[in-house]
Amino acid sequence: MINKPEVNREEDGSVSWENVFEDFEVRVYKPLYNEEEKTLNYGFVSPYLIVFEEEKRTLDEAVEYAKNMGLSSIASRTFSSVISVYPTCSGGWKNAPADIFEKIISQSKICQYYEDAMAVMRDRFTGEWGEYYIRGAVLRTFLYGKGKSADYIASNCLKTVYGDGLYGKGDITPVVCVLEGLNVMPEPERRDIPVVSIGNSDEINDILRRELDYTLIKEYADCEKDYDDFGKNFRRMVGYLEIEDDFDKIGMVREPGIHVVTTSPDNRGDDSDTKTHKVGYFAFYNKKIKSDGKKVPLMLCFHGGGDSAICMATLSGWYKIAHENNFLLVAVENHLNSTATEMMELIEHLKDRYPVDTEKIYSTGFSMGGCKSWDMYQEYPEVFAGVAPMDATYDVGLNSYGKEIGTYNTSIIVPVFYAGGEETPLPELPFQEIKCLNRMKYVLEVNNCVTKNEVEFESQDVWPNIIWGIDGDFIEKDIDVTRDNAVLTMNYFKSEDGECYSVFASISGQEHEVRHHTCDHAWKFLKKFRRKNGAICIE
Repeated sequence: MINKPEVNREEDGSVSWENVFEDFEVRVYKPLYNEEEKTLNYGFVSPYLIVFEEEKRTLDEAVEYAKNMGLSSIASRTFSSVISVYPTCSGGWKNAPADIFEKIISQSKICQYYEDAMAVMRDRFTGEWGEYYIRGAVLRTFLYGKGKSADYIASNCLKTVYGDGLYGKGDITPVVCVLEGLNVMPEPERRDIPVVSIGNSDEINDILRRELDYTLIKEYADCEKDYDDFGKNFRRMVGYLEIEDDFDKIGMVREPGIHVVTTSPDNRGDDSDTKTHKVGYFAFYNKKIKSDGKKVPLMLCFHGGGDSAICMATLSGWYKIAHENNFLLVAVENHLNSTATEMMELIEHLKDRYPVDTEKIYSTGFSMGGCKSWDMYQEYPEVFAGVAPMDATYDVGLNSYGKEIGTYNTSIIVPVFYAGGEETPLPELPFQEIKCLNRMKYVLEVNNCVTKNEVEFESQDVWPNIIWGIDGDFIEKDIDVTRDNAVLTMNYFKSEDGECYSVFASISGQEHEVRHHTCDHAWKFLKKFRRKNGAICIE
């Protein structure tokens, strides 16, 4: 949407709007909720509630339907909205093109800038504003159909769907489909699409039970209960269906927080012209850490430029690793509005709020968050016991804004676990771009590695190692059985003191993403280090 649609604002704080696209029209209702939407972004974990209208409705009728069905209540408590869709062609769903869902997703985005249930695109580097999109995440798409629209979903959406995913073209298959009053026999083409079947025949239900891994059979709809008991358990990341953890059951907390920091002179974010600004974050920790009297490690976690704090912590599996290893994970929101210096203020705040072991502070990040973790290595090496940047780097001496930082670390050892995807379209590994090779050479030098990387970028055809230029002093491989047996290859480099502080890893078959398997290996490597009296010690 080049222009922002006209928005209706109600006395109760809710908003609604509508827009007509080429093949479909939408009616959007966002109830009032306290989302602190300029500081904390819940969008990536919010269900994307998409109603395929049985018959075309007016905007007022769509809003009333969302309220009567309990969908607005779900949206209110999950920081979401309800999207009603109807095809623009004559004949409605009977003649609708098969790719409407794909086209809805192409008009949907989740980003750090949003208002009135719309995502507003902005170029981080030029500051220019772009188009408007429906705010909704492909990770949690819920399709609701009844009668004719349920028939359409059963015929066109119970299969693999490709389109504009979170990180480019990919698998955008719906996460959950709610089908009421079907008139056609469903023919699911993949088993991992959970379905709620409402008021359907025994024959239809038998097919769904037989052909699908997850079904909920109901005589009557109860949207809120069906969501709580069934739907909220699922999400889909790059095509893979995953089961959400129940934090209460596993004894874990996801706690939002906001802290005001002094804006540093090198800030190039949205708050660069302010004296102070807010930093939002989500802390993930086991419930017992505030009561057992023990200090725990702290891992700062930085998301990619196109996602959010909860998204990074959840989809990377870092919160699970924190749960299993009893450390404090703090995922920082919209971190490109903050600098490494400001993160030092945040760390002091976290020390006051949580039982942080000050000798075991670490940093990790994906994509632009990986660049932010490199900031920690360059600017505040004396603070960190280790860093795990992933899937991105700027050249040496540049920060996550791509700006020169002046003085930077050239002598303080910081343990590093860096990883990138071998099939990524973006520059993550040395064979892809010279800045990645330069970064590797820099780390090997600062960390006093015995083996140096002296290959030239232009001489890749004679590199001993086609990805890194050289082999590590020893190499370890491990298979990720959850991702088509992808191979994580880790090159370990020994330092002059005989210890290993530097690991450079690549993942076969991986594009631009971060995976639990890789993060777990990163923690296994980093957790043995602590910074005591300024020096790195090994436990």
